[in-house]
Amino acid sequence: MRNTERYPVTGSNALWQIYKTVPFWKVVKNFIVIQLARYMPFIPVKNWLYKTFLGVKIGDQTAFALMVMLDIMFPEKISVGKNSIIGYNTTILAHEYLIDEYRLGDVIIGDRVMIGANSTLLPGITIGDGAIVSAGTLVHKSVPPGAFVGGNPMQLIYTKEEHAKQDI
Repeated sequence: MRNTERYPVTGSNALWQIYKTVPFWKVVKNFIVIQLARYMPFIPVKNWLYKTFLGVKIGDQTAFALMVMLDIMFPEKISVGKNSIIGYNTTILAHEYLIDEYRLGDVIIGDRVMIGANSTLLPGITIGDGAIVSAGTLVHKSVPPGAFVGGNPMQLIYTKEEHAKQDI
């Protein structure tokens, strides 16, 4: 299950009330930084932009591929461990606006994690150390360490223990 905090709204839908939940100028700044970083070919510069201007926690030697889209409103809720790869055109969301509420949740990605291209990570999930997320996966719940997951909706393909037995 996802670990999100829920904030009810009244009247119009939550997205219509966006600037009651996040400051306008924060969104503008984040938009500019994220768009620059999406096309940045130099990984250390990209990581510096994310850490310095957005508050994203990023471990050493972690690589964000071209076109990765971080949460524009709450990027500070994203944490990625050491030596991980976030694949091309992946979207990482730390918020979701619904009709009667909005939800916020940390996205925690462990060390040595591989996220395949075109994946979407929803708020409130944790991806354990050494996990692999197949390309095109909708990560709607947490992933155990060492697991291999894929699909939409995401399904467990095998665990670290099952894979170890196959190698024998």
